[in-house]
Amino acid sequence: MFLKSLTLKGFKSFAETTVLQLEPGVTVVVGPNGSGKSNVVDAIAWVLGAQAPSSVRSQKMDDLIFAGTSKRPALGRAEVTLTIDNSAGLLPIEFTEVSVSRTLFRSGESEYAINGVQCRLLDVQDLLSDAGVGRQQHVIVSQGQIDSVLNARPEDRRAIIEEASGVLKHRKRKEKAERRLEGTEANLLRAQDLLREVRRQLRPLERQADAARRHGSIASELRTLQLYIAGREIYAMRTRLENSATGKVEGETIERTLRGKLSGLDTAVMADEAELTARGESGTSDDLVRVEQLLGRARGQVAVLAERRRSVERDRGQLMDAGVVASLEADAATARAELTRVTNALAESTSQELDLDSDESALVADRAQDAQAAMQAVRTAEDALDAASTAYSVAAAASAGDTARVETLRASLAANSSSFEELLSTVGALGSLSELIEVDSEWQNAVHAGLADALNAMVMTDAQSARETLAHLRSSDAMGAVVALGDWTSRVTPIVVQGASSLRSYVRARAGENSIAVNLLLDALLARVVFVDLFDRGVDIVLERPDVVVVTSKGDRLATTSLRVGPNAVTATALERAQTRSSASTTALSKAESALNLRRVEVASVRERLAGVRSTQDEIDNRVTSVAVRRREFDAKVVGLRERRGFLDARLSELESRLQADEGARSTASERRRQVESVLGAVVRLSNIVEGHVRALESRQVELQDLRRRQSTQVRDISHHLDESRRERTTTEKQLEEQRERNRRVELEESEVKVRLEGAIDTLRRDLEVEPQRAIDTALPQLPDGTNPLARQRELERELRLMGPINPLALEEFTELQLRNTFLEEQLDDVKNSRRELMKVIKQVDQEIQSNFAAAYADVRDNFTKLFAMLFPGGTGRLTLTNPDDLLNTGIEVEARPSGKNVKKLSLLSGGERSLTALAYLFAVFRSRPSPFYVMDEVEAALDDVNLHRFLALVHEFRQEAQLLIVSHQKRTMEAGDSLLGITMQPGGSSKVIVERVTAQSA
Repeated sequence: MFLKSLTLKGFKSFAETTVLQLEPGVTVVVGPNGSGKSNVVDAIAWVLGAQAPSSVRSQKMDDLIFAGTSKRPALGRAEVTLTIDNSAGLLPIEFTEVSVSRTLFRSGESEYAINGVQCRLLDVQDLLSDAGVGRQQHVIVSQGQIDSVLNARPEDRRAIIEEASGVLKHRKRKEKAERRLEGTEANLLRAQDLLREVRRQLRPLERQADAARRHGSIASELRTLQLYIAGREIYAMRTRLENSATGKVEGETIERTLRGKLSGLDTAVMADEAELTARGESGTSDDLVRVEQLLGRARGQVAVLAERRRSVERDRGQLMDAGVVASLEADAATARAELTRVTNALAESTSQELDLDSDESALVADRAQDAQAAMQAVRTAEDALDAASTAYSVAAAASAGDTARVETLRASLAANSSSFEELLSTVGALGSLSELIEVDSEWQNAVHAGLADALNAMVMTDAQSARETLAHLRSSDAMGAVVALGDWTSRVTPIVVQGASSLRSYVRARAGENSIAVNLLLDALLARVVFVDLFDRGVDIVLERPDVVVVTSKGDRLATTSLRVGPNAVTATALERAQTRSSASTTALSKAESALNLRRVEVASVRERLAGVRSTQDEIDNRVTSVAVRRREFDAKVVGLRERRGFLDARLSELESRLQADEGARSTASERRRQVESVLGAVVRLSNIVEGHVRALESRQVELQDLRRRQSTQVRDISHHLDESRRERTTTEKQLEEQRERNRRVELEESEVKVRLEGAIDTLRRDLEVEPQRAIDTALPQLPDGTNPLARQRELERELRLMGPINPLALEEFTELQLRNTFLEEQLDDVKNSRRELMKVIKQVDQEIQSNFAAAYADVRDNFTKLFAMLFPGGTGRLTLTNPDDLLNTGIEVEARPSGKNVKKLSLLSGGERSLTALAYLFAVFRSRPSPFYVMDEVEAALDDVNLHRFLALVHEFRQEAQLLIVSHQKRTMEAGDSLLGITMQPGGSSKVIVERVTAQSA
């Protein structure tokens, strides 16, 4: 394995791409001062991973990039590629040729690559460490390092041996293990602290959890009891409603029965009254008077006939008396006329009675129908009025709340606007920050919460303007906020939080001449603000990172000092939203008020209609009463007419019989003179007839007297029945009124039960969030002996009150804390196990370090003694350990005694002796733990010819063991090289390489 080539581009003085082809053996780099010889060594050290600028002779890494000359511009990057021949396979990579590259940019970024594949510095160091090229780069020796070897602390000399022997790899493992152990110890302490804290919290939380568990059990039992009791109440009220409905139907049936009975009693009373009227108007008394008159007349006629008989007997020639016949004919004509009149009156009364019945039925039906329709209309209108009144109250309350909100926002916005106008008039004011930025609509709440008060702050062009504006505001007692534009890039660093996104990416400055400065201002204002989707995640982040402000899409703002839920800015947008809500509420209020007024008009109209219906009902009642009176009058009149017609029929039949009987006498009136005897006989017969009439009239008189006595009895009976009917009617009317009152009470009770039922259902749905059927289906929970549900409910409610406030999350928190306690105990055991394992690893690594160092030190010590004797003939040199008992940390002391000198301090040696001693130490290390190549930069500059000869002899020995690259001005060193690399400075200010093979030149 050896260095095959070195390619430089833009590195220090190598402006152009320069390739140095290297060969095994000794290569000497020569050239005048300032040509860039040492830059070759710096390039090898830099590409192998040198990190300190001083290690490549620079103040900062930017100095490594070609800075340019008067004739050549500066370059933007420096690039070095070292190609290594890996034919021997010393490098753990499956390539026979390995290229290691490093590139540095002006921005300070540095890139590494292995065979063109970008990698890390650690990858380069791990690749070369197995070949004996460590991070300390002991294989590269400069003139300054010669003195540092001897002047270094013993521990630093030890580092050279450790690097050469590969101990640094174990040191690295140990450092990693120790860092892990430190982390483990910290984790152990933290876990122990957390465990103690969790256990401290666990005890009181366990009591709270027990209380919460007890509270939950009581609350569950109470809820079940409340469901059961509510279900029973609802079931009972529904049952009452059903029974009420049944009772209502039965009451209406009873009411109809009583109305029917009352109607029948009214009919009976009217019939009895008509009967009494008919009895009072009957012709019995008149007939009796007429019979008595007729009887008197008949008796007078008997006397007259007797006298006439005597006269006829005296005269025998006189005409018979025609007065009786004329009287009978006149009575017959009168009876016929009266009979015709009575018959006509009876027919007219019957027709009027039928009309009265029809009118009464129609009036009763109209009254019932109008009353029912009017009452239903009143109920409907009043229900609508109640609903409209409720809607109006709700709308009025909402409108009042929204109006108050609008006024509050308007006052606040007016105050802000006044301050804003005052700020805007100052010099250097650009406007409020909200006017200078753009935010997508879906991110407005989050950005408003993130910027907070700065959103409405006045943006000033610079800090001086902001300071003057604040002074002006303070002096004028005005209010407002200002922010200043400026270069914020060096003063803010965006915070990165896992599981959250930066809010800065969702807001940008409006296009304009100040957009860049506004963007920088936004970077500063939102550097510590991140966005999350979930509120709980935001709380966790704030608790873990006190320096972070978290916002959500709903405008929540979470910080260590404050947690705010929802937007809080008083802005024109908030005022507009509030005004929109207020307008909607006002519109709803107007609609509700219009509906309320309409319902009031409808109710007034319905009530007027009801009053009209009631007036109409009164008229109908009066008409019904009038018709009933007229009907009773007609009934009585009809009864009288019927009786009168019967009497006239009998009278007319009698008169016609009498007239027929006297027809023969009238036909023989012309012969009366000749038939005196016959007349006399007729008078005798007539007398007999009149006497017979007298007897008949006397018999009729007796009959009429008996009839009058019977009618008086019947009238008394009818009057008694009428009184009983009236009393029964009064009782029935009272029963009807009582039944109507009962029906009204049933309706009222039904309405109350319905209201209570609706209230119970609403309470059930609102408080217990269940439907009535579920409450009805709820079974009675098990109760203690001797306890009823209501008493148990009161007992449970008392227990809940006595328990006081309960942490509802205690049970969940206790379970989580218990799980966390178990988790921490497991983690603590894991940490302890990890600590034991790490301590084992550290112990094993220490053993390996001690073993490797002891072996390497023994070899270096022996080789140093030999090489020192070679470089200092007759002299002695040796290495000693500062603390042989501590092989992990012991340093190495160098003792050198050249021939003829007895010195104890290395500082007393000459410069050449110090250089040879240091080279002896380094070459002892090289020989003990060989590396494939070594680079030396003018290490022999301080040697005289004798010592240079000894050094070159040492180089000659190492020629076969490793590749050597030596930068030198010594001619003898050039002669000792296998090839020469000449470095010269071109006129343009760039180094140039000339290669010459010494063997070829000698040939």
